[in-house]
Amino acid sequence: MKHARNAIAGLLIASLMPAVALAENGFYLGSSIGHASLTEDFEAFDVDAESVAYRFIAGWQFNEFLSIEGGYHNFGRFEDSFTVDGEPVDLNLEADGFTFGGTLSLPLTQTFSLYGRGGAFFWDGDANVNSIIEARPEESNPYYGGGAKVAITEKLDLVGDWTRYELDSTDSDVVSIGFTFRF
Repeated sequence: MKHARNAIAGLLIASLMPAVALAENGFYLGSSIGHASLTEDFEAFDVDAESVAYRFIAGWQFNEFLSIEGGYHNFGRFEDSFTVDGEPVDLNLEADGFTFGGTLSLPLTQTFSLYGRGGAFFWDGDANVNSIIEARPEESNPYYGGGAKVAITEKLDLVGDWTRYELDSTDSDVVSIGFTFRF
């Protein structure tokens, strides 16, 4: 299943390549870093953890309002510790995967716009309890969010956003800041 997910994500990202040839100024690359949070009540544990997340994207902007993009997102490592029957328990959760979706922009000035984004997140993860792998979920779930971007130069934008990733029955919110570069 993991290989099929990676193949599908690779095909989706590769589907952006013809757009590069058709659009002189439509193609863009971006990256961001941010703060991911996870608050979830699992069967035996109430997890409230944070981590450093990062994202890389490639997209094609059709016009000033609509673009498609694919990318890679890594949540980092969520760590939490508990005591169960007097024994210490360490919980580590990790997840990463590929995104494919769309972005709707609302230009407010020539250098500032708001945007909303959403799409599918093809991910897998690891859940470790006391360094023993307990689960390796693989899923595809939705993501959605919004943000703002400010043009620093004609080709470089500063972006900031909030995105919610629905990971099976768990949600993770990511607040990030980064850059996009238009070719």
